[in-house]
Amino acid sequence: MSILYKTPLMPLPSPTLPLSLNNSLSFTTISFAISKPPRNLRPPLQRHPSSHSSSLPRCFSSLSEMDGTVGQCLYPLHRTKTIHLVRHAQGIHNVEGEKDYNAYMSEELFDAHLTPLGWRQVDNLRKHVYGFGINKKIELVIVSPLLRTMQTAVGVFGGEGYTDGINAPPLMVENAGKSNHPAISSLHSPPFIAVELCREHLIESDEDILWRADIREKDEEVAARGQKFLKWLWTRKEKEIAVVSHSGFLYHTLSAFGNDCYPSVKSEICTHFANCELRSVVLVDRGMIGSDTAITNYPGKNPQGLDLPSDVAEEINPS
Repeated sequence: MSILYKTPLMPLPSPTLPLSLNNSLSFTTISFAISKPPRNLRPPLQRHPSSHSSSLPRCFSSLSEMDGTVGQCLYPLHRTKTIHLVRHAQGIHNVEGEKDYNAYMSEELFDAHLTPLGWRQVDNLRKHVYGFGINKKIELVIVSPLLRTMQTAVGVFGGEGYTDGINAPPLMVENAGKSNHPAISSLHSPPFIAVELCREHLIESDEDILWRADIREKDEEVAARGQKFLKWLWTRKEKEIAVVSHSGFLYHTLSAFGNDCYPSVKSEICTHFANCELRSVVLVDRGMIGSDTAITNYPGKNPQGLDLPSDVAEEINPS
């Protein structure tokens, strides 16, 4: 599986019953058992870029891949997915963390809500998403099950306001999570799923369902969890998906890619996200496993007669 950089634009059950979070936000939540990676785990960046193992994440922008054709690659459309990656908007923990980095480890700030500036960032990204028509293409929104990511997700990709007496359940009620924000409708919105795999670093907490007793999750373990998330993402039937997550998770997940790219491309993939930044990438199934059947391809068969050039057909079967 690979990530093929596109353009910067700045077997699991289907969702069943929604989960109500503090009577404010409704999603389906999917949890995963996180297995502890081996201690000798080495990130794929240590591999030589000339290797063509299908298990390696790769970027198709290197001279070695192109055989002399710089910067171009063809790949079957049905073996790709378009993924719109978003980091949450500014939360109260970001403000405190800029003053004192240790604040990021504070239990009371772990599930931080957005700041007023964060909500303005959300509004700006929503205008961008609607201005470029991205909202019309997205079939699913996957979000980390923390308040700041869910507020960002529903603020950017949520539904339209109520019109002409049409009523729809809210994705977020008024003033949810100390937001001082109007309710956000589910009208004409894509489905949302909260997924544990794309959370920020897991911390030591008895209230954390994925708590580990020995140590806070290491960076390489976040990267391994990110690869597991991408493999799960590939099993989804949707072809265009938005993912709203966290700076650390996105950075460590994407850092496994781009080692065989030009430095300028790698820098676009493997850098930290700003608050409410969106990057669009293409996920490629190089292993040819689990790809959907081609929908737009056509075999080019004739309705009847020989499938030959007309002059050859006349010689074989003259009229």
